[in-house]
Amino acid sequence: MSVLRLLIVAEDPLARAGLAAALASEPEVEVVGRLGPSDEIITRVAAFDPDVVLFDLGWEGGRGEAAPDALADLIDAARTVVVMVADAGQARQAWLAGANAILSRESAAPEVIAGLRAAHAGLVVVDPELSDVLSSRSREAEPLIEDLTPRELEVLDLVADGLTNRAIAQRLGISENTVKFHLNAILGKLGAQSRTDAIVRATRLGIIAL
Repeated sequence: MSVLRLLIVAEDPLARAGLAAALASEPEVEVVGRLGPSDEIITRVAAFDPDVVLFDLGWEGGRGEAAPDALADLIDAARTVVVMVADAGQARQAWLAGANAILSRESAAPEVIAGLRAAHAGLVVVDPELSDVLSSRSREAEPLIEDLTPRELEVLDLVADGLTNRAIAQRLGISENTVKFHLNAILGKLGAQSRTDAIVRATRLGIIAL
């Protein structure tokens, strides 16, 4: 089993240090870096080239000026983003932003590792105590508002594979703005609130298979 390259992001430096210490003895992950949300996040994440980013929103829910913007930027730029939350309100924030996984801040190290692995494998992961966040937005697969075009299906497949907008643009030979245009169309046709929600809804409809 390959070792996951993990980047830890948290507003609180003690939280960053605590997570790194808690995961240091786990052979399945290698902590390649620790960042605060205001540290030129996109450029620095690219430099670390992690398999997974673990974003701790903190007990205050990331209500500082930097954290919400950084979370949105990360989810758009990183391959896999796992968010640790303290309550349902933070979980909804992470879900709407399109996080690949939502874990409780009280999760033990083995549970965190399992969540990181599952998210990296392309699964949608939500802590059982927070599962209403997901179910409240996708209880039943509603029919498509309009069929997806062949190009939109290509983009959706690549989103499900965990590719960023930039990587999708490079793969398909189109611009990032065009990718965003297709994503907006996909979200609208699926009635989805986020990238993750779109994957869940498309899977329920049988459009894609994870």
